[in-house]
Amino acid sequence: MIPFNLWEHQNVIKTFYAKCVEKVCEVHRITRMELDILLFLANNPLFDTASDIVEVRCLSKSQVSVSIKMLEEKGYLRKEYIKGNRKTIHLVICDLALPIIEDGRAAQECFGEAMFAGISREEIEMMKRCHQRILENIYSYRKEEKNDV
Repeated sequence: MIPFNLWEHQNVIKTFYAKCVEKVCEVHRITRMELDILLFLANNPLFDTASDIVEVRCLSKSQVSVSIKMLEEKGYLRKEYIKGNRKTIHLVICDLALPIIEDGRAAQECFGEAMFAGISREEIEMMKRCHQRILENIYSYRKEEKNDV
């Protein structure tokens, strides 16, 4: 028996986050997906390809592709190849996108402060450990499930 409704909590958190970043999208006239891509790239410098975004964020390839194209057309992103590798396209944030990222990060900070108000560092660390364990359990279960086939 699950001690609480994870899905209900997840939806409340997602809705609250959307509300926190909504103004950034309006001010900069970009979609939520475009903002998510810019923030993902800015906050995760080791992940800089469309495939990384799709895999890590579990987003659809088509939505990511369309949003990257729009960001590129607006001058917020550019595509680059690393010398010696003409296969993988790496996404580079352009200076024009920096104000958007700054505002997006401020919205993320506001979201985090509101969500974790009154929760101690120790409690947050315990939550992180519990969530990590839950993910490990899921990955382990899925791996065993594949081996049974």
